[in-house]
Amino acid sequence: MSEPDASADGDAAANPTLSDAGPGAGDAPGPPPFAPPVRRRRRWPTVFGVVVAILVVAVLIANHISVNDYVITPGEASPVAPYIEVPAADNHPLTGTILLTDVFVTQLNALSYLQYKYFDSDSEVISGPELLGPATNQDQYLDQGYLQMAQAQSYATAAALSRLGYTVTSTNAGALIYGIATDSPAASTLHVAQVITAVNDTPVTTDCSLVTALHGLTPGTKAALTVEESSINNVGQFVSGPTVTKSVTLGTPPKGLIDSGCGAPTKPTAYLGIEPQTQQDWQFPVKVTVHTQNIGGPSAGLAMTLGIMDKLSSGRLTGNRIVAATGTIDQNGTVGDVGGVAEKTIAVERAGATVFFVPSVEFQAAESKATPQLHVYAVNNLDQVLRILTRLGGKVPTKPVSVQAAP
Repeated sequence: MSEPDASADGDAAANPTLSDAGPGAGDAPGPPPFAPPVRRRRRWPTVFGVVVAILVVAVLIANHISVNDYVITPGEASPVAPYIEVPAADNHPLTGTILLTDVFVTQLNALSYLQYKYFDSDSEVISGPELLGPATNQDQYLDQGYLQMAQAQSYATAAALSRLGYTVTSTNAGALIYGIATDSPAASTLHVAQVITAVNDTPVTTDCSLVTALHGLTPGTKAALTVEESSINNVGQFVSGPTVTKSVTLGTPPKGLIDSGCGAPTKPTAYLGIEPQTQQDWQFPVKVTVHTQNIGGPSAGLAMTLGIMDKLSSGRLTGNRIVAATGTIDQNGTVGDVGGVAEKTIAVERAGATVFFVPSVEFQAAESKATPQLHVYAVNNLDQVLRILTRLGGKVPTKPVSVQAAP
């Protein structure tokens, strides 16, 4: 908008008053001089445009700045039965539904961090170290999740068959590489999911026997490791590989490193830099296969156990209900805690579940998100779950179930 010109004020410019001519120009002082108001340019459209531009630039920058935090959001709750394969003659038709549930885990950028941290009550923001641990990178985290799923499948099968009255046995088969420390001697030679079965021809059957085999070796010496080159394939399945020999030059143990969990704590004499677990080979009397492509973590253990039992027994384990479950399982049927239970509760409600079994320590997290239509039960073991299902009208087998033996 332009500044006003003289004609905008009428005759004032063309015919000045006495006071306009200045003091002394007339006989008597007139009224005080009058100055017409000057119209200012309206700047708010320009200021608003600048602010918007700054915000747009800030959003674009924030959207490309990664932060070391992750968000857990509700995933999916899906029937576990389609994942489970049993001998056709023993595959009973099902009258209810057992759901396994998962969550989505996503690394955040600066923009999404603000969104999930302050504006989304159905998600949980956690730090990288809290999620991954102090020595795990994101690539290892994915492989570790798939390893946990592979182990959960074995434990679920063992727990289900044992509860159905069958004898299940296992053999210690080596030291499974669960994690590898960055810049450690193992980092350039070994990989997550491989299994060490010997050190310098000394047999290794457990994680503790690996510690024993390495003890006494000195930094700078080469250790000949017999390694089964197992791996995780592109859909998250554990795949066995050939056995080879790999040479690793051992390093100096980091300051303060202690080997514990295998008897009295000891200070290692040399450093390999892996996190081992005992690998087990299972002998199952019934052929059970669980197909969970691209699903990681151990939390489906309880749901898979119930699904296997349901298929191999009467198919009426749930009392014709939609039942969801989360929790780890071991071969003895012990239920362990998992993460993201609040978000899983949202997922199972969306899927129509009316019963949800959760580890006891996470009962409150589930209750905080449950509606009156969803009944949450805190459990510590498989027997508790089966007793509750019996009260709800489910058919739980009380005698060994006759099934075909595994080939």
